[in-house]
Amino acid sequence: MHLYQQLQRDTVADRNYLLAAPAIQRALAGEAEYQDFYYVRPGIEGRPPNNWVSKFGGPAWAPFGNTGDYFLHLYDVTQADLNWHNPRVREEMAKVVEFWRDAGYQKWFARDAAFDAQFRRRFEAAHFAAACGEYEAWMASAEGALALQILLDQFPRNSFRGTGHMYATDPLARHFARQAIAAGHDREIDEKARLFFSLPFSHSESLADPEFAVACNSSVGGDGLKHAIGHRDIIKKFGRFPHRNRILGRETTPEEQAFLDEGGFAG
Repeated sequence: MHLYQQLQRDTVADRNYLLAAPAIQRALAGEAEYQDFYYVRPGIEGRPPNNWVSKFGGPAWAPFGNTGDYFLHLYDVTQADLNWHNPRVREEMAKVVEFWRDAGYQKWFARDAAFDAQFRRRFEAAHFAAACGEYEAWMASAEGALALQILLDQFPRNSFRGTGHMYATDPLARHFARQAIAAGHDREIDEKARLFFSLPFSHSESLADPEFAVACNSSVGGDGLKHAIGHRDIIKKFGRFPHRNRILGRETTPEEQAFLDEGGFAG
C-alpha cells in the first residue's frame, strides 16, 4: 500500500497518530505558540464549534485530544489545517527553502557530515511533522511544495545515511511531487531548485517513475537529465538500486556486486 494511503488509513482509525506529531504535541501541552499553528477552537456543550462540513463529508472539526477543544480539518481528519493567518506558519516554510538555497549546489549532493548534522538539528522535527501530514497545506504555493520535497526526499538522505529511514518517506514525496507538477508549481521555481520536483521519481525503483523523471528533465537537459537517465538505466538493468541492498537487507546478486565493484552508482 502507498505510504500516504497507509498513513491515512491508520490515522483515520486512530487519530492518536496525528496527535503524536511534534508540533501537535506541543500544542496539546498548552503551548499557545503552537496552538496558533492550527485552528483550535473550544467546543459548545460537547459539540464542535460550528456545523462546517469536511470536503470528504462529516464534520470539519475533530476533538483535540482530551482538551475539550476541536481542531479544523477541511479535508481528511489526519490533516489538521494550518493557520495561514499566523506569520510563524509561513516562516517555518520559508526557513526550509532559505536553508537549502543558502547551502547551494555543492552541498546538496556532497557527503558532508557537518552539513548533515546542521540539517538534522534544524529540521528533524519539521521532517516528522511533514511525514505525519501536518504541512500538507504548504502545497498551496510553489515555495511550500518545494519545502515539502526538501523535507521528505532530501532531508532523510542527508540525516539518516546508511539506514532504511533514508527511503521511508519516498512514497509521500512522490505523492506531493505529482501534485506539485500537476499544479505547475515546478515551473514557478528557478531551474536549479526545480530538479527537486523530479528527483523523487528518479529515486523510485518502479521503472515508470524514473522514466517520468527523464521526461521531466528532457527540456532542461544538463546534469538533471544526465542524472535522471543514469538512475533510469540502473532500474532498467536491475529492477532496483543495488547499493540499497545491504541497508534494506536484500541479497545482492553477482551481477549487482560486479556493478558496484566496478564503481557503479553507490548513492
